[in-house]
Amino acid sequence: MKKLIYNILWILSIQVLLLACKEDEAELASVPTEADAAFTFTPTNENDNIINFTASSSAFLKKWDFGNGTTGQGDNVKGTFPVKGTYNVTLTVYTAGGSISHTQTVDIAETDPTLLDIPVYNMLTGGNSKPEGKSWVVDKVTAGHLGLGPVATSTPDWYKAGPNEKDGAGLYDDIYTFKLAAFSYTQTTNGDVFINTQQASNFPGSYSNKGDFTAPFTAPAGLTWSVSETDGKQYLNISTGGFIGYYTGVNTYEILTLEENLLWLRFTDAANSAFAWYLRLIPEGYTEPVDPPEYKIEDIYQNFDGQGNFTFVNDGQGTIVSYDNPAPVPINQSAKVGKYTKANGQAGEYANVQVQLDYKMDIRARNVFKLKVFIPSYNDYTTTGGESWQSYNTLQKQVSVKLQNSELGGNAYTTQAEVIQKNLQTDKWLELTFDFSAYATREDFDKVVVQIGGEAIFTGGIFFLDDFELLEE
Repeated sequence: MKKLIYNILWILSIQVLLLACKEDEAELASVPTEADAAFTFTPTNENDNIINFTASSSAFLKKWDFGNGTTGQGDNVKGTFPVKGTYNVTLTVYTAGGSISHTQTVDIAETDPTLLDIPVYNMLTGGNSKPEGKSWVVDKVTAGHLGLGPVATSTPDWYKAGPNEKDGAGLYDDIYTFKLAAFSYTQTTNGDVFINTQQASNFPGSYSNKGDFTAPFTAPAGLTWSVSETDGKQYLNISTGGFIGYYTGVNTYEILTLEENLLWLRFTDAANSAFAWYLRLIPEGYTEPVDPPEYKIEDIYQNFDGQGNFTFVNDGQGTIVSYDNPAPVPINQSAKVGKYTKANGQAGEYANVQVQLDYKMDIRARNVFKLKVFIPSYNDYTTTGGESWQSYNTLQKQVSVKLQNSELGGNAYTTQAEVIQKNLQTDKWLELTFDFSAYATREDFDKVVVQIGGEAIFTGGIFFLDDFELLEE
């Protein structure tokens, strides 16, 4: 009896299980077919490279892969294809019954650079905002605008051209224009170019000039440019017949730096594989901004006893060292003073010592320097040959302080602003002032020149000075 009951229960369980399975099958939606992922596409009226895609199925989710690295989602989407080629566009749809994908090919006949928003393109050409393109020239005023180094390094270790060094060689008047449209490149040579010596035989009429050769040359029309990438490095390529700047037989250039106002290139030498050349370009008409000098006034003082905020710089055979005070009297009882030595003969004609500052002095409010000086009488020059010794002695008994702008030359004999104390007493300490209030409208001085014993005379001398200062009153 128990066995019969067990069998009946087992049969009933099987029936319940079968009924449950049938109910589940009835609730499952139909699996989507390829027709559910069908789509159509047509170019937009605005641009043949911008395509409208439409999918009309009832799928609740539609995802697009345009085959160019971009994606979309929805029933009606737009894909942009700047570069010509064939693209596999895939639509994947999702329904209650699952998902399915469908792929179609889209052919783009021509590249439209105006649709390219790539930083290197925009920097090089000016992008869509400059349909006329962007023109570059060699940065002739910057040292190292043309350089040479070993191919194994990335710096011009062997040679760097000085500012305007290749003037008249056919390099500085060339213009290189890059346009985004059609990747157009125009090389304006103004009749000649600067080329490596080893390339002279390839340019009829070339002649030796500025260390290499200048050659007659007009670039062909229809040149183009492109950018490629190899091993993480970007290269600027010019089509056959054109090049950039100094010609070494190549037309491919590694881009070291590309910014809005700087194009720094490295390129090889077709005649010497050990050489790597460098070229610096800037936009045509661009001038490198110069930071305005910093104008300020600071205390300037030196007493040779270990207190001072500068060290004198020797110049023109004039020297100064710390030395025992030769006459420690009340006006100057310092233990140490400066021993100023002026070389004898023509070598010391313009002897001096200098205060060289790293800023421009603003002397509008504070413009009086002070200095203590001791002129030994043994510097007097005597001669039996006429009266020239009198003028020598007069000059020996004077002290000059000059303010100079080092950017304007600033040699010891250059008078930009000068105050002279003449006919000074000897063998005693004197406290002198040098009033530059007459020059107080100027703010460009960054050097102070001190001369004792005059200039343009050939007699040497030993003098002593102390407590040189420009202090707030």
